[in-house]
Amino acid sequence: MEAVQKPRIRPPSSEQFSQLKVLTNNLALHTVCQEAHCPNQSECWSGGTATFMVLGKTCTRGCKFCQIDASLKGDAVDESEPQKLVQAAKQMKLNYVVITMVNRDDLPDQGASHVAKCISALKENNFRVEALVGDFRGDEKLVDVIIDAKPDVFAHNIETVKSLQKKVRDHRASYEQTLTVLQYARSRGMNYTKSSIQLGHGETDEEVLQTMNDLRSAGVNMLTLGQYLQPSNWHLPVQNFASQEKFDFFKREATKMGFDFVASGALVRSSYKAGELFVEKKIDAHIN
Repeated sequence: MEAVQKPRIRPPSSEQFSQLKVLTNNLALHTVCQEAHCPNQSECWSGGTATFMVLGKTCTRGCKFCQIDASLKGDAVDESEPQKLVQAAKQMKLNYVVITMVNRDDLPDQGASHVAKCISALKENNFRVEALVGDFRGDEKLVDVIIDAKPDVFAHNIETVKSLQKKVRDHRASYEQTLTVLQYARSRGMNYTKSSIQLGHGETDEEVLQTMNDLRSAGVNMLTLGQYLQPSNWHLPVQNFASQEKFDFFKREATKMGFDFVASGALVRSSYKAGELFVEKKIDAHIN
């Protein structure tokens, strides 16, 4: 086990942070920043960035690393959520909005149409949108619903290496299913597809490199790597803390593999704000 200290998380402290908390509470919006206890919440919220979580705050999957509440049945769907997202994005003066979702296996379309409405509402108001979605159990017709709403980035997380999938993720998710969904999104013309790997579950370097190669083979061109942090005693324990040198190594290797964007560090998460800057620059360059 590497003798590396657990990364330190800064407590929230800014007027901007307080304003965003009031805004999201008033609009009854959920953010993965709060629900998943993201370690970057202070940094991102203080800078006016947030990742909105739609379809309620209760997930129908039981991944063993995740802080988000889980149940067989999710919350009632707020049909006004798309308009609330637009209102919040305008008040926050955002250009780029990240939307994620809880899995909704209890809904006939697993929530795809609602997520698409959220994306469309934001796009109609000239926001760039990154959609971090579930796997929809591999149903391509539901993936089509998301893609047809024209997000700028299609993201879905593989989370861990192949050998640890059953230990870490819900049994309805799988390594192969994730790769298939990402590859399908790419084949449908998504210029930017994105995924994320957690370190700290007991994976080997070789397994991480293989996962990165598999993601590239599926057409993924944006990658984030971060340190898994145990949310509570009920969740999987951390097997090891990776050093920054290790994160730097994986970033170099990912760049060699051809990923266009890589963020790699202990507190990096899948919706880390650096990705927004990358996509904005790429879109601006394409438009100009």
